[in-house]
Amino acid sequence: MPYASHACIRAVKRAGHEPSIHGTKLWKSSCLIIDYLKKNTPLRRQRILDAGCGWGITGIWCAQQWGSEVVSMDADPAVFPYLDAVAALNGVSTTPWVQRFEKVQKKDLRQTDVLFGGDICFWDELVKPVGTMIDRAIDAGVGTIVIGDPERPTFHQMAEKAIQRHGGELLNWRLTGSVKATGALLVIHND
Repeated sequence: MPYASHACIRAVKRAGHEPSIHGTKLWKSSCLIIDYLKKNTPLRRQRILDAGCGWGITGIWCAQQWGSEVVSMDADPAVFPYLDAVAALNGVSTTPWVQRFEKVQKKDLRQTDVLFGGDICFWDELVKPVGTMIDRAIDAGVGTIVIGDPERPTFHQMAEKAIQRHGGELLNWRLTGSVKATGALLVIHND
């Protein structure tokens, strides 16, 4: 898991790729999601959507550990050179998709087994689009949805609405190993 100081990440930055929507580092909610998925492996996990992927570490982990087909989605195309560098370090690849949460349609999600996103509900303006994406994922039959966050008020607002509509649970999660992180996970099982 490379950080901004890793040689491959510095090389991408020197090449002039500069993300504009906070895709400039590894966000620790991705690590919370990975830990959850390690301990709670979904039965259906062949096709993954990493929404708001940034550097894509969670999807890359799924591709590496499970052999999953991963679509890495982000609104900022400038994150993909970083994602490609991290994927190459891990010996895998993912399919990039430049898209905003509110533009994801039910038909885009029909073949998806797992949808996750880390640190994707950080502005008030993202509460409704992330919630709508979850609604469409449920309608499309996505089996497992996991959204992680360091517990911003906007995340809790979105999560409460999603739980009211679809059930699921809000879990407090903590990592204490080499990566230290705390936060909450919205988990919805739709199998």
